[in-house]
Amino acid sequence: MSTHLSTAVTGRRASIALLVVLFASFMDLLDVTIVTVAAPDIAADLNAGEAQLQWTVAAYTLALGSGLITGGRVGDAYGRRRVFLVALVGFAVASAACALAPSAGALIALRAVQGLAGGFLVPQVFGIIRSSFAPAAMAKAFGAYGAVQGLAAVAGPLLGGALVDADLWGLGWRTIFWINIPVALVALILGLRVLPESTSPAPARLDIAGALLSAVAVVLVLLPLVQGRDWGWPWWGWALLVGGLVLLAWFVAYERGLEGRGVLDPALLSVRPFTAGLAVSVLFFGALASFFLVLSIYLQAGTGRSAWETGLVILPYAIGSILTSGAGVALAAKAGRALLVTGALTLAASQGLLWLLVRDGGAPGYWSLAGALFLGGLGLGLAAPILVNVVLAGVPGHQAGAAGGVLSTATQIGGAVGIAVLGTVFFDALGAPPVFGQALAQVMPWQVAAYVLAALAMLALPRTATAH
Repeated sequence: MSTHLSTAVTGRRASIALLVVLFASFMDLLDVTIVTVAAPDIAADLNAGEAQLQWTVAAYTLALGSGLITGGRVGDAYGRRRVFLVALVGFAVASAACALAPSAGALIALRAVQGLAGGFLVPQVFGIIRSSFAPAAMAKAFGAYGAVQGLAAVAGPLLGGALVDADLWGLGWRTIFWINIPVALVALILGLRVLPESTSPAPARLDIAGALLSAVAVVLVLLPLVQGRDWGWPWWGWALLVGGLVLLAWFVAYERGLEGRGVLDPALLSVRPFTAGLAVSVLFFGALASFFLVLSIYLQAGTGRSAWETGLVILPYAIGSILTSGAGVALAAKAGRALLVTGALTLAASQGLLWLLVRDGGAPGYWSLAGALFLGGLGLGLAAPILVNVVLAGVPGHQAGAAGGVLSTATQIGGAVGIAVLGTVFFDALGAPPVFGQALAQVMPWQVAAYVLAALAMLALPRTATAH
């Protein structure tokens, strides 16, 4: 897409501009994972219930997903630099407010605000890179972005565990949000100096009504799934779920009337690789997001590990994903679909192995857990970095941009749905007194099923990550 920017940034200014957007990306990605390790401490300090813990994570991912498409279009229309800097300030302010949250309910609401700021921040990262770098530099910039994703995956559990255990100035879990402030401040100061401005000469219209309609529909679906156990599964909870599904159908009908000028281009739904990609994203990332929440609770409340020790247990997962992600990206142009299927089935095998370790309610040792998680990380590295590229290879070129935005949104919403569904399975199975190992074992078959179904859906995707 052409922009009003006449020249690409080069030299030292380009390097600093890249660092700025990567700082912001790191901060956003970190906040997806860092909270899961701190969840037990948050629950203890704020007297948060099980459903509230689920919402602490799900509210962020749901709001992030809801803001991605609209955020990208706002940046196209009003300037990517301007929107990036405003969203960065909003993210920092929301992070500080999260750190000061007096109750679980306040934290959930503020996490939603933080996620919405992230939804406006992330699209500008891609827009600034595309519009501000020469083609050769752009490829390196996106490679650096992938490396930051891997670093955030490693740093999230470790940094979260270290900050919680260190209990700096008696702040406990609240430091996981305070850490965002200096990062955002540095990015803001540098961004004001070096980031170039760019806009689209023909920006897409803002479909605020469609964005709100889809967000409300998803919340109505998630609300009874997360809160149903606390409510006692009343009839009106199921009515909310049905109402949410009806609203989703209304959303699709509304978008059809806009003929591709809204949040969703309905024509995409007739493209088989894209509809398969949506199913894969929801299943794959839904299982992934919920897994780390229940695993962290199991490791700390079930086996007595500290937050730092929990981060060390999760570390092999991140290491495994880093080891295979490079090979996955390199081979995607020749064997993208085969890599995706292999990755999903490897993740299913990892979850099956973990089920064998925890099904008797015991507390497995570090190396047993590390082996199962390392295997899962290998699978994640094969599949996650190339999924979007393989899906988009089967989408007509003029629809690729819209499809990418919707897929990114589906990834975040899938994470929220997974947390709602599988988190509820976990907490329902805890019992009184709670038996955490057996509760985790109840989740594992659902995880295996999700990854196997994702692998089957992947068979409808293009063979390679190269468009034909």
